[in-house]
Amino acid sequence: MTIDVKICGLTDAAAVEAAVDGGAGMCGFVFFPASPRNLTPREAAELTKNVPEGVIRVGLTVDADDALLAEIVSVAKVDMLQLHGAETPERANEVRERFGLPVMKVLPVRRPDDLTAAEAYEGAADRLMFDAKPPEDATRPGGNARAFDWRLLKDQAFALPWLLAGGLTAENLGLAVKTSGATAVDVSSGVEDAPGRKNPDKIRAFLNAAAAL
Repeated sequence: MTIDVKICGLTDAAAVEAAVDGGAGMCGFVFFPASPRNLTPREAAELTKNVPEGVIRVGLTVDADDALLAEIVSVAKVDMLQLHGAETPERANEVRERFGLPVMKVLPVRRPDDLTAAEAYEGAADRLMFDAKPPEDATRPGGNARAFDWRLLKDQAFALPWLLAGGLTAENLGLAVKTSGATAVDVSSGVEDAPGRKNPDKIRAFLNAAAAL
């Protein structure tokens, strides 16, 4: 079984190079001012140009308006939009149709009933991501180095392809995949030295761990 990996929150060329060379299927760029990984579309454009064909360039947004999305799509040249806020199925579908790009909707998970939201996004999004629900005092919806109970996803059947996110590291990836049944994963904090500071060696270690599964 091949595990597809998305390295998210990339902010410099060395990290992008490590992700691409290590075999990441997706490279994620954050457009959310509250995040230590935030980029302007122009800053992101300098990085996305180093991502080759076949690797999906993902733009992460949080309840972004159409003006920002238009700038991200036209300037940063992303291939997919990740909606990490409170976007409804209607909004997800609107974004997908307006900008002509596939959409990944992130759903926060803490309890079993949090997974029921997935069904509403069938036909409105192209992929789902299950991430740990942030703490009450969090300033951002993801990238908080928190995991949820991976057993909640075991033997679940979703109509859309999905990624597991939240608190993943090279060390716990094998257990996370075995427990959840995930075939695609997303990592940000787990390959950093500090919030927003990616470590190329940690990126390579994570991708090696995925390749070994």
